[in-house]
Amino acid sequence: MSNLVTTPFTISELGRALRQGATSSVQLVRDALHRIEDRNPAVNAFVLVDTAGALAAAEQADAALTAGRDLGPLHGIPVAVKDLIDIAGLPTTCGSASSFGTQRADQDAEIVTRLRRAGAVIVGKTTLHEFAYGATGDRSVHGPSRNPVNPQHMSGGSSGGSAAAVAAGMVPLALGTDTAGSVRVPAALCGVVGFKPALGALPVSGVYPLAPTLDHVGLFTATSHDALLASRALTVGPTEHKLMSASGFSVRDVAVAWLAPDEIAPTDPRVTQVVHGSLTHNGVDPAVAPHTHSGVLGDTDDLFRTFSTLQGREAFAVHEAHLNGEESLIDPDVLARLRRGQSVSDEQYAAADRARGQFRDRVLHLLEKHPVLAMPTVPVTAPHIDQRTVRLGDTTIDTRAALLSLTSPWNMAGVPALSVPAGHIDGLPVGLQLITNTGDEELLFEIAARVENRATAMSR
Repeated sequence: MSNLVTTPFTISELGRALRQGATSSVQLVRDALHRIEDRNPAVNAFVLVDTAGALAAAEQADAALTAGRDLGPLHGIPVAVKDLIDIAGLPTTCGSASSFGTQRADQDAEIVTRLRRAGAVIVGKTTLHEFAYGATGDRSVHGPSRNPVNPQHMSGGSSGGSAAAVAAGMVPLALGTDTAGSVRVPAALCGVVGFKPALGALPVSGVYPLAPTLDHVGLFTATSHDALLASRALTVGPTEHKLMSASGFSVRDVAVAWLAPDEIAPTDPRVTQVVHGSLTHNGVDPAVAPHTHSGVLGDTDDLFRTFSTLQGREAFAVHEAHLNGEESLIDPDVLARLRRGQSVSDEQYAAADRARGQFRDRVLHLLEKHPVLAMPTVPVTAPHIDQRTVRLGDTTIDTRAALLSLTSPWNMAGVPALSVPAGHIDGLPVGLQLITNTGDEELLFEIAARVENRATAMSR
């Protein structure tokens, strides 16, 4: 199968054309529907396309603009939503054949309500790893979502369909969720931007949970500027549609700290080289963070174990009620993971929760000195579909554990994290991960824009 990635339209470009009268929302939606029809069979990004609903919403968006009501940068823009987010009148399958989440939703999730208020046009729902409990994206009742760069390779997960939809140019914006890296991992593997805001920044009401204390709603776009626009449009509350730099830093005087990925998990040295180079070649000279094993982040050998204890116990609690009698309807990998969560005791969960709090405190302390942390998003490039182990040096590692090893810590900390394309290895994308404190998100986007400019130039 050939590379399906094209130069996607951006939210900024489509919005400009819309306001100049060069196109209409109806035309944008028709174009998106045509691209979905043409490209989706190869990558399986969409599980449901709401043609009638999308065209009706586009007509409303055009009428509003004609009447002088401009709702902002998402007005009239085609958008996709991960199929664990409720949309009134449509089924929410969570990628499962089980009875969980198979009824049609009675009302929109709050994040869908925000999309509609911003004038966005929802064209359909995207493929996810069953129950959002996997990083590979190839375990779903709807089949695997595939990487548009090379469909023989994984999209990543669990929000793989949303990443593939943006990477293949079907839509310029897609929503996902991120519990352990489920936005940033597929973004890195597919070569798009993936943003996990701070915990609670985007609402989870009407979003089927996996691990409620770790779940984040996030988004995919083609550029970091688009991610910033979408985040501003969907974030409400004290910031009133603004992501401000609470620390007062600018990108020129930010002390970016490079976190050596091998001190957290084994990493392909080629990935480290590409990602570090994406910073230094743009005038960002990252300082080396304190040695993480004995320093500010504590004993990083226990990070993924702590995370897995928290996630496993919470995921089992969410799904316990429907497990008995439906085991045969659940993917064996996902079922085994849920059963392992059943074995987590109250004492083990409490200890992991204490360890999470200590880790969060260490991260916040580090961010006081270094407002932006930098490292690879994923330690490898996209594995093949159904590949269950990866080789890193002399070590063979479970694929899921490898993919999530560098992203899951930041879910425990609850801080914003952004993945931006940093280059390629053997034709497959590599992602740079940037982490900051709540309120300093603007810094991530400023640095990301500089990295993107170089990556774009090198790909030409």
